[in-house]
Amino acid sequence: MERIGVVGAGYVGLVSGVCFAALGHEVTLRDIDAAKVAALGGGASPIYEPGLEELMAANRERLSFTLSLEHMLERSDLVFIAVDTPPTYSGDADLSRVMRLLDELGATGADARHTLVMKSTVPIGTGERVRAELAARGLEHVGYCSNPEFLKEGAAISDFMKPDRVVVGQFDPVQGDRVAGLYAPLGAAVMRTSVATAEMIKYASNAFLATKISFINEIANVCEEVGADVGQVAEGMGMDRRIGPAFLNAGIGFGGSCFPKDVSALKQLAGNSGYHFQLLTAVIEVNELQKRRVVGKLKRHLGHLEGTEIALLGLAFKPETDDMREASSLVLAARLLAEGARVRVYDPVALDAARDRLAGVRFCATPEECVEGADAAVLVTEWRQIVELDWPALRPRMRRPVLVDGRNALDAAAMAEAGFTYEGIGRAAAR
Repeated sequence: MERIGVVGAGYVGLVSGVCFAALGHEVTLRDIDAAKVAALGGGASPIYEPGLEELMAANRERLSFTLSLEHMLERSDLVFIAVDTPPTYSGDADLSRVMRLLDELGATGADARHTLVMKSTVPIGTGERVRAELAARGLEHVGYCSNPEFLKEGAAISDFMKPDRVVVGQFDPVQGDRVAGLYAPLGAAVMRTSVATAEMIKYASNAFLATKISFINEIANVCEEVGADVGQVAEGMGMDRRIGPAFLNAGIGFGGSCFPKDVSALKQLAGNSGYHFQLLTAVIEVNELQKRRVVGKLKRHLGHLEGTEIALLGLAFKPETDDMREASSLVLAARLLAEGARVRVYDPVALDAARDRLAGVRFCATPEECVEGADAAVLVTEWRQIVELDWPALRPRMRRPVLVDGRNALDAAAMAEAGFTYEGIGRAAAR
């Protein structure tokens, strides 16, 4: 068993650390947020991820949490870096947190037994840069590997324990062996590459999935013009093994902490290298426009939106998470407010996370409160708690029964039968 340290107790770091503990390793997680460390020490997860608190409790004896980097280094040999790399104004990934950590390592004196393992999504070439920065701080003896994460929020534990593949980028095969060995109990395919290749695999994977989403959204928009059903189109496409059904669900665009950031960063990286990545430019543009098409749908039914009451059902960027980063609801709420509409919102989990990001809206504790007297409702996030509502009972609560299903999660015929004027994405309107 290895002694593992994790720097950053966010989605990736916390889930990875807890799962490593479940595999029998001693894990020390370090974060700079005192409130978060205190909560974790008390057994409470600061993020919403199904099953995470239960897994933390089951492996409590192998988990510890600290504010001290020095304490973590004393208790670990493999040190996973899982800090944020948000986009800068230029579109590049912000590596300031990574660089700050290297400064701290120089001050605390990491030694030859330590190998840094990059879990954060970082631009291609970061590994070489980190090696140079380590040498400049007298830490050339510290090892380095790349081990990109492929975790979906809402299913992160399952993704960790049953991975499609594990990618290990290495400078030194001996260090790569240690990182690869951590995943041996999972029985997954392990791909060993150079560090730069591992970094590119992460970006290329997310960019391709984002491209599939934007592509099917473009198909959905054409389906609306010609009277085809995008659900059946996607089903027919997905039956082709060369295409597959995953990520062919039309909707109002992708969000979250990965796809928007990583697509923009890869496009910027290509531009910095002198290559214009035209496809990704289109992927980003389609995704932004898709979020705004909902406003056009509402206008078709309500006319001018000035003074109308619009209910947004679901705020998080996807179900089973409270993550509001790049959520479609943020753009949609802002556009509706700009049109003069009054906006009320509901989410079964993400209300607290949304309060700092949404201004000028009314937060509702229940979906019934949210739709009461509304001129239209928009299903933004396909939470089970929202999809399985008693929709016929909600209809009389609304002033006007306009329903825009932004995720094609509801049965169009059933909604029309319940009295709604229903519109999905890439589907014929039903009333």
